[in-house]
Amino acid sequence: MKVLVGVDESAHAEATLEFVRGMSWPADTEIVVVSAVALPAAVYSEAYAPAVVDMSRLLADLTRLHQDVASRSARTLAQAGLHARERVPLGDARDVLIEEAQKERADLIIVGSHGRTGLAKLLMGSVASHVVTHAPCSVLVVRRAASGEREKTS
Repeated sequence: MKVLVGVDESAHAEATLEFVRGMSWPADTEIVVVSAVALPAAVYSEAYAPAVVDMSRLLADLTRLHQDVASRSARTLAQAGLHARERVPLGDARDVLIEEAQKERADLIIVGSHGRTGLAKLLMGSVASHVVTHAPCSVLVVRRAASGEREKTS
């Protein structure tokens, strides 16, 4: 079985990793941790003049951040006895997760839900919704317990 796990630097990704660690997986399960590096958008300052930003350095910094997140996540899963490796592709997380699932021939994609609604969801989009709609395989969306809500234990 091959499982793709989408992560970022959020608490929702941490909840997703905890969920994966707590599951019983077949012995031959391979977990591919994916953290997508979004291309930086152009930055504008006063009067629509492009701000002076070293885009190559910004991209390198973002890549290092996502590599660190993915590596830590894969190590966390490996410490739980799971066979895990990481991938840090360039692009929008919504598209990257679909493409990586196709390349890897994943049986399952697991993502966290940020739980955005209304305007925030409209402006920022929903990775989970997009993946559920377009994935070539089954998708499991992990919901993080809201502040003050007790985690279910079983």
